[in-house]
Amino acid sequence: MNVAAPLIDMRRSSAGQVSLRGLTVEFGGAQARAAALSQIDLDVGAGEFVCVLGPSGCGKSTLLGAIAGHIAPTRGQVDVDGEPVEGPHPERGLVFQQHTLFPWKRVLDNVAFGLKMQGVGAAARRRAARELLELVGLGAYASHYPAQLSGGMQQRVEIARVLINRPRVLLMDEPFGALDAQTRRHMQTLLLDVWSKVRTTVVFVTHDIEEALFLGERIVILARQPAGIVDDIPIPLARPRTEETTLDPTFIELKRRCLAKLRDAS
Repeated sequence: MNVAAPLIDMRRSSAGQVSLRGLTVEFGGAQARAAALSQIDLDVGAGEFVCVLGPSGCGKSTLLGAIAGHIAPTRGQVDVDGEPVEGPHPERGLVFQQHTLFPWKRVLDNVAFGLKMQGVGAAARRRAARELLELVGLGAYASHYPAQLSGGMQQRVEIARVLINRPRVLLMDEPFGALDAQTRRHMQTLLLDVWSKVRTTVVFVTHDIEEALFLGERIVILARQPAGIVDDIPIPLARPRTEETTLDPTFIELKRRCLAKLRDAS
């Protein structure tokens, strides 16, 4: 990695195309086999922001795990930029609802950790980490420990720690689900601002329809297990998104459509 180059590329990248073909994931032994995902076909374009909705337990997290390379398909294939996914890789960053920061490391060193594992020198990796902390609005907190930060701030550090690896694909599993409503909206707005600058591909799992409509360019709705896609909805709402967006008649109509699909999917 050339860490001397700026981490924030304002141009839309051609990397990060995700393709799922016949993706099936089954769990359990031979006598009690259960399909968590069944025959999923999905394409996500480079730099696209796609939200995944579905009833609880329908396989949304399993879908992210398969794209990340943590879960091997039983059948079918997952490709990123035409190459099969055969295991985890820093180019497919994963953010969970609960942060995974090291409590004994300062914020700066938490963010820089990925570059340390790649053998990047201390000065270069800390310079890159400071740039990411500025991007997520935490430049003044570099010397703090995670326990000294609020939940929303911890998630901002988590996002910066993933982004320092310049992932082609950012996979987010209900990352704001544990936050209060006001902090959650702030984090959504911040994420959109960051995405508008780095333009990595985002696949964002949520159970919240309004969150999906506020963030995404498309919403993919999964049915209950074995999960299959029941709708793929483009979101033709202007950016930047604000609170006024949620009052737009198109937003309200799309919310009704999603509610109806989720009722059917359940």
